[in-house]
Amino acid sequence: MQDNHERYGLVSRVLHWGMGAIFLWQFVGMGLLIILGETPLTYFFLGTHGPLGAVLFVLIMLRLGWLGRNARSRPQPADTCNGKLASLGHKLLYALMLIVPLLALLRSYGSGRAFAPFGISLWEASEPKISWMISVGNAAHGVLAWLLLALIVGHVGAAISHKAIKRDQVWSRMV
Repeated sequence: MQDNHERYGLVSRVLHWGMGAIFLWQFVGMGLLIILGETPLTYFFLGTHGPLGAVLFVLIMLRLGWLGRNARSRPQPADTCNGKLASLGHKLLYALMLIVPLLALLRSYGSGRAFAPFGISLWEASEPKISWMISVGNAAHGVLAWLLLALIVGHVGAAISHKAIKRDQVWSRMV
């Protein structure tokens, strides 16, 4: 269940791959919106975007807590330039995984609309709108989400490189 110096434990792997699947869903939906515009298919994805974003926020909080609990026992990057880049990349991934949904929640709260993902009321509708919250969310949520996608693509590319080119044990730590 817990992480060790050789590989990530079951909890870390379930959080990693579960969040990966949700991120894929989120980005496919936004990609389809850009490519197809507003269609029944894109509305299908967009209808789940907010609730799944809230799930991602909860999961990243759980993941950060789990990371804190296992920090000393999990696999560590090599003390090389590449290892330091990997460590920085992971820190940026974690930061953006936290900030992007937080900005969406901020924007949603500021909009004055009720938010009840999966029927769980997080807040009721209110007036007046809080324009600075909406502005910050509008300005940063999408841009940082696409930056997060770029980092995820880099993360996947690095993992594939470890498996196919370097043929080391990095890939097997999380798979």
